[in-house]
Amino acid sequence: MDTIGRHVISELWGCNVEKLNDINLIEQTFVDAALKAGAEIREVAFHKFAPQGVSGVVIISESHLTIHSFPEHGYASIDVYTCGDRIDPNVAADYIADELEAITRENIEVPRGMGPVQINQNVGKAL
Repeated sequence: MDTIGRHVISELWGCNVEKLNDINLIEQTFVDAALKAGAEIREVAFHKFAPQGVSGVVIISESHLTIHSFPEHGYASIDVYTCGDRIDPNVAADYIADELEAITRENIEVPRGMGPVQINQNVGKAL
């Protein structure tokens, strides 16, 4: 099935709490993940929250990789979205999960751009 892109949504539980709160480690992990997947990096932006947690994005020519970490729960929410068929987003998502030492990972892959969304014109109208 042809798609414009692939979007991996990854739920990471039981991660190393110290790593989830280390902005430098997370940033380097995401840059490395993008490169290991064969992506071309355009921009990198990460933010450390007080008292804990990190959010960030690596923008790639092929789309993006993002994280929101919750050290207090040992949890990280990861998105890896790639356009085209040259890059497998699972390569990057798996690398990130390994580096954050996730005990449990749940990945969902969503095909993107498969065609126009069909909207029911009667939704919300009184019958």
